[in-house]
Amino acid sequence: MSCIRFNTPAQRRQLAASAPVRATSPDPVAQFLSPSVTASKIARIRRLAGDANPKIRESAALSYHAPDEVYAALAKDPVASVRACVAKNEHTPCDVLRALASDADETVRAWVAINYAVPADAMERLAEDESATVRGLVAWKAQLAAESAASAEPARV
Repeated sequence: MSCIRFNTPAQRRQLAASAPVRATSPDPVAQFLSPSVTASKIARIRRLAGDANPKIRESAALSYHAPDEVYAALAKDPVASVRACVAKNEHTPCDVLRALASDADETVRAWVAINYAVPADAMERLAEDESATVRGLVAWKAQLAAESAASAEPARV
């Protein structure tokens, strides 16, 4: 069975009729926003962050809506995969990413290296990391940034 859902024409019309007016996409499904972040959602993320199962804590670490103290606590988790999820999350605070740039686990440091929100001072430290993989990711990210900047410059005639 496929996980792809196909809407009937009637369903598409119903979605289009109930879509927000401010939306710009012609696709009615794309016009619906995620539910707002409520106190109960934040409380649920906090509960997930304290769960005994590391996979559940990973879910909390990947949340875009976790409070800063949750990211900070999960960055000290004994399970490296949880810390890696914090390191890859672009909503993780800069101070937490700085701390994770010195993590004992190479994979965690690698995720910090490719996180676009990581501060420059942490990237400088990672550029001299003991791991060739981490150093390589830092170089790759720098090359991408240079290519992006070069392509954004207007052509000179």
